[in-house]
Amino acid sequence: MTSAPTDSGASPRVTLITGSSRGIGRVLALKLAARGEHVVVNYKTNAGLAEDVVREAREAGGGGIAVQANIEEPDDIDALFEKVRAEYGRLDGFVANAAASAFKPISALKLHHLDRNWAMNVRSFVLGGQRAAQLMTEGGRIVALTSYGSLRAFPTYASLGAAKAAVESYVKFMAAEFGPRNITVNAVNGGLIDTDSLEYFYQRVPGMAPMSSVIEKVPLGRPGTADDMASAVEFLLGAHAGYITGQIITVDGGLTVVAPPFWADTSGELRAAVYGAESADSTASADR
Repeated sequence: MTSAPTDSGASPRVTLITGSSRGIGRVLALKLAARGEHVVVNYKTNAGLAEDVVREAREAGGGGIAVQANIEEPDDIDALFEKVRAEYGRLDGFVANAAASAFKPISALKLHHLDRNWAMNVRSFVLGGQRAAQLMTEGGRIVALTSYGSLRAFPTYASLGAAKAAVESYVKFMAAEFGPRNITVNAVNGGLIDTDSLEYFYQRVPGMAPMSSVIEKVPLGRPGTADDMASAVEFLLGAHAGYITGQIITVDGGLTVVAPPFWADTSGELRAAVYGAESADSTASADR
């Protein structure tokens, strides 16, 4: 029988989160710090933001360090994990959160787009997973953040969506190989999450559909939050998720379970039967 990784030990748990100076990574870091854990806040360029997260983590009752590393570069990845080894001597959690890509049609993708996309999103996860496992001497948790473009096809998202699908495949293979070492490996697949990336995709990609037309198709009727995503990752990092591995946990408000015809496009008697007469009346008024 396996045990939870170092939850009951004298030393606080240590989790490395890539791209954690802002957004989901920042929210997660502060959640873990509030539990008394230490966080390794990785950033690429903005040292000030990263140091702010470390300061807030300490104020919340945890600890941590900020480490600069461009995860597109293998040497930087090596240096990042070597810093963790030197500072803590071990690692309990690794969260592959950082991501970036060019939002372009496939016909417009150049060689440098393809190479950087692979390096940033896929290669960095594989190399990070290898190095994290080496430091998880008493077991651990690895979590990758992916997105619903790995499951559904939509305009200009092919490059990142295909990369996230590759990451999810690696999650399953890592889970099988790392399981005997008491290391779980999972992914959290986000839908429309209210972050800078969502704003960029819907506001700055020329010709993109209005975000409102997509949000209304989400069964829960709203975009997700950074906290929604961070909470799912926090669960997978904790003791209660010790027998969950190789899984893709979808956090999307139900977006990927619906298909045309969408409930948001119904009206009249059908809408009244599902949502009540008041909803049907408002739809009829809007249609007039």
